[in-house]
Amino acid sequence: QVQLVESGGGLVQPGESLRLSCAASGTIFSMYLMGWYRQALGKQRELVAAIASGGMTNYADSVKGRFTISRDNAKNTVYLQMNSLKPEDTAVYYCNVYMGVRGSAWGQGTQVTVSS
Repeated sequence: QVQLVESGGGLVQPGESLRLSCAASGTIFSMYLMGWYRQALGKQRELVAAIASGGMTNYADSVKGRFTISRDNAKNTVYLQMNSLKPEDTAVYYCNVYMGVRGSAWGQGTQVTVSS
C-alpha cells in the first residue's frame, strides 16, 4: 500500500520561506510522477508543481520563480522549496503520486499559513 507523509508546514510571515517534504513508501517511487497540490479555504484543489521521473518540472504560473520542486529517489522523498511566500499561498498542501493504471495516492496534507 502506497503511503505519503508530508511535513514542513507552518506559520510564516510574508516574504519568508518554507520547505515541504513528502516521504513515500510502498512503491517504486522513482518511476512515477510526483506533485504538490494545494487547497485554500473555500477553493478547489490546484496543482502547484510536478516533477517527472526524469526530473522534468512544471509549475503553476502563480508560483513560478518562487517555488522549486525536487526529488531524491534514494530517499523516496519529494520536496517543495517555497520562497517569497505571500498571503495568497496560504492553503493545505498535499503530496500526490501518479502511478498510471495503478491510480494515484495522496498524503494527509500539511497547513501553510502566510500572515503578518
